[in-house]
Amino acid sequence: MEKRIRVAVVGQPNVGKSMLINGIANSNTLKVGNFSGVTVDKKEVVIKFQNHTIHLIDLPGAYSLKSFTRDEKVTSDFLENGEYDLILNVLDSTHLKKNLYLTTQLLELNRKIVIALNMADEAEKLGIEIDSNQLSNILGVPVLQTSARKKRGIEELLNRIVEVSKTQQQNKLVYSDVIEEEIINIEKFLDERNYHHTTLSNRAVAIALLRNSKKIYQELHDSIIWVELSSKLKDALEHIYIHYQEKDIEAIFSQERISIAGGLVKECVRFTKRDRKKSLTEKIDEVLLHKVIGLPIFLFLIWGLFNLTFELGSLPMEWIDSGISLFGDIVGENISNPFWKSLIVDGIIGGVGAVLLFLPNILILFFGISLLETTGYMSRVAFLLDGFFHKFGLHGKSFIPLVTGFGCSIPAYMSARTLKSERDRLITMFIIGFMSCGAKLPVYVLFISAFFPNENAGNVLFGIYLTGAIFGLIGAKILRVFIFKGEDEPFVMELPTYRLPSVQLLWHSVYSQAIMYLKKAGTFILVVSIFIWFASNFPEYEKVEGISEYQYQKEKLANSYLGEIGEFTQPFFQPLGFSWELSVALMSGIAAKEVIVATLGVLYSLGDEVDEDSKSLLNELRANIPTETAIAFIAFVLVYMPCFAASIVFTQESGSKKYLIYLILFTTISAYLLSWIALNIAKLLF
Repeated sequence: MEKRIRVAVVGQPNVGKSMLINGIANSNTLKVGNFSGVTVDKKEVVIKFQNHTIHLIDLPGAYSLKSFTRDEKVTSDFLENGEYDLILNVLDSTHLKKNLYLTTQLLELNRKIVIALNMADEAEKLGIEIDSNQLSNILGVPVLQTSARKKRGIEELLNRIVEVSKTQQQNKLVYSDVIEEEIINIEKFLDERNYHHTTLSNRAVAIALLRNSKKIYQELHDSIIWVELSSKLKDALEHIYIHYQEKDIEAIFSQERISIAGGLVKECVRFTKRDRKKSLTEKIDEVLLHKVIGLPIFLFLIWGLFNLTFELGSLPMEWIDSGISLFGDIVGENISNPFWKSLIVDGIIGGVGAVLLFLPNILILFFGISLLETTGYMSRVAFLLDGFFHKFGLHGKSFIPLVTGFGCSIPAYMSARTLKSERDRLITMFIIGFMSCGAKLPVYVLFISAFFPNENAGNVLFGIYLTGAIFGLIGAKILRVFIFKGEDEPFVMELPTYRLPSVQLLWHSVYSQAIMYLKKAGTFILVVSIFIWFASNFPEYEKVEGISEYQYQKEKLANSYLGEIGEFTQPFFQPLGFSWELSVALMSGIAAKEVIVATLGVLYSLGDEVDEDSKSLLNELRANIPTETAIAFIAFVLVYMPCFAASIVFTQESGSKKYLIYLILFTTISAYLLSWIALNIAKLLF
């Protein structure tokens, strides 16, 4: 009979949990990055093994179960209240002492546990030998060495998971003599009173009572043994406090865990290269973390990435443009009805095609960011920028959600959970929108291609992203000084070993983004494009004799429902020089930023037979929009409010709808000011 096993996969950030699960499941369903905060919520993979269905639940990385961060709260809440059969504790073999602190907390839960010493291959390279059998004997739980990258120890690990799920397990976690004495006394008292907890052993109950577990206290408070037990607890705690000269029991247990972790390393770990030369990671860090050249190197790498995004993306973009135009012509020739021809060619092909045009640029950008993530470089940048960020009221770890925002605001908002302070988390979330997400890239590429020479396109794109980041920092400073006041949190973050990126992981990252982009183009953007087409073609407008077809199409647009909406918003955008078409495009961008391009594609598809210059959207933009207005439009898109889906996630992560209102006001005012400044500077230059 097939049995289901639910496995909670737990570990500190950056120990390779997600990658190990991918290796076990031979799956790419989980994103893997070489910096903390990748797993921002519970994720699950289901596999079949030896007539068992194994559910691997990847919990967010947690340094401890104390619940300092949102991620740690998700993990600790699930471990305490969730349904699972055993814990798979994944450790980084190269940082064993630090990782074992969490292990001791997991052992205190008195649940079935299997320990995976991951990255065993990297530990061997560093001359770290771990006696996993000895560690297993000391802790009383299975301990196996694995390598997620090389898929080493995977089958043995699955075998142990199945075995442990079928047996009773009693770990051997031992504290110092003073605490052990009191644990034994309370355990003996419970045994003598024939007390039996529904899930915990009496030893585990004794430990929970000494640690002031609110849940266990509530369960025992109304029992007949509580009066005697409370007296024993009081005496036990006084004994412990006197010995440690400390009144905080959690701090005492924290010291115990640190001591246990240190003792385990002394007993089970041997370093064979004590006089080793500097590792490759240390040599690279001497350059990349240099206090003088470290930041310029980072800026150079990002500048190079944006130039590659434009240079490499331009050729396939031209092919796609030609293909879409040819496809539209072929389809149009086979449709005789003017209504359906316009809807399909101008509305659907023109709208969706305008978005598909920029797929190569997006894939190149995502590939570059994923490359920097998986190697471990992004953690270094967070460390490098900490001092600089603090000057603007940001935490060094804010860099992780901010750089994630260059891909998509939704996971960026979620990854802000890694920040312990609510104040730091809110400030970071408020300025994530200043980091241009991938959805804004098509807008930038469209306008840069139309108004700037190709040889400077990459530099202009880099300048746009850099401008957004700079104004984001200024916004963070304003928020820190006037809104979210308070002391700065110290920066503590592990710097992982550099690793060669996995081709499979890079492919998965790029492929996932491509599929997501194409799905959005084929569903949401398609629907919006059709809506925009209808709104731009109705009500029907009678053609006046004597005017050209091109002029008729212009007047028809101006008198459509979309034109009326544009006219209504015109007073607001008039100081920025925006036409009603640009105003409508901005409003449609609230749904999704890619829709801006689709909207412009529909609005400026005025019929190829009308005018030789109307064949290209780029030519239409050049003919109808002054350069300074185009620059102001880019500035507005750079900053204004996130899309609808991102706004929902922001509300959930911030914890209050009022913060969404504040975000809309903050980003709209910032966008308006930046756009007005850009317009007036551009007037002086062009």
